[in-house]
Amino acid sequence: MYSPPPAALGELAEQHPDLTVHDPGGPRECLVRTGELLVAEPHVRDAARLLGKWVATIETDGPPVLRLRPSVARDCARIAEDFADRVPVSANHVHLVGTPVLHGTGAIPVPVPTPPAPPPGVWSPAVTVTLFDTGLDPHPWFADRPWFRPSAREVLDADGDGADDRLAGHGTFVAGVVLQHAPGATLRAHRVLDPRGTTDDLTLAAALRREARLPHPDLIVLTAGCHTTDDRCPPVLASALAAFPATEIVAAAGNNATTRPFWPAALPTVTAVAACTPDGAPAPFTNHGPWVDRLAPGVDITSSHVRLADGVHHYGAARWSGTSFAAPRVAAEIARTLAAGHPVA
Repeated sequence: MYSPPPAALGELAEQHPDLTVHDPGGPRECLVRTGELLVAEPHVRDAARLLGKWVATIETDGPPVLRLRPSVARDCARIAEDFADRVPVSANHVHLVGTPVLHGTGAIPVPVPTPPAPPPGVWSPAVTVTLFDTGLDPHPWFADRPWFRPSAREVLDADGDGADDRLAGHGTFVAGVVLQHAPGATLRAHRVLDPRGTTDDLTLAAALRREARLPHPDLIVLTAGCHTTDDRCPPVLASALAAFPATEIVAAAGNNATTRPFWPAALPTVTAVAACTPDGAPAPFTNHGPWVDRLAPGVDITSSHVRLADGVHHYGAARWSGTSFAAPRVAAEIARTLAAGHPVA
């Protein structure tokens, strides 16, 4: 059975000083980007006036960011809470895939024989599915498809130790899940997750802004998420997703075995997907609660994968578990419904 290790976030923060745990061990525990505050664009001037003595720099080339002075950087979430009723400011929450790390079956990708590739060809009219993940490598399952672009390839060894990072190949695996169940879908990929499986509000919101400048996709798949200081959706994220009113948004419910809202999955406009075992029972690691909309297979899933060996990307398949593999399964079902010309229920 899965039991979330209470020290997991603390261990991650110790390894990466750019991360801070807010309310460690408490009901509001979450991971934030050290020293970063996000503010709504119309309120940058007010936020700078109120927080000026703590602010080192202000960046406005994307979603506005206040960078705090080193002396108060680790108090960023508390400072945001103290001033949230006066100006719309929030911590930059860190989004995670598979953290706390799953224990037992499915914790890491296990190489398996590669199944037959999904049938070639794309649907017409196109059904476009945009993935926000670790990237997409030229796996033989989709390297020759007309929609594949090499601009968002996987980074497998960001720390340079010569071995795959923990979430290396995740995006390529997710893409394979979609294509196995919706082989005619057209995929787009944004590399927002690093290979340790982390991103943040700022990075995801900026990528969503870039996506909003393109012809809007039929579906968006989000495989990471976060808990927050106040159990509300980060404002910058809710705003970025609101730019896609006609797009079906599907998100992983998270692997923390809790009912606590996991964002952005818990947004009413998002389809939150929990994971089940092969016999249909909820997986022991899956988040659950009234905000979860769907249950889909997420244990011992087989899909396309890429791994690093002697500095070279090798392509094959793997078996892996998590709600981030249940979400693309549901997205594929919705894509098939759209391709058939039926409305989404």
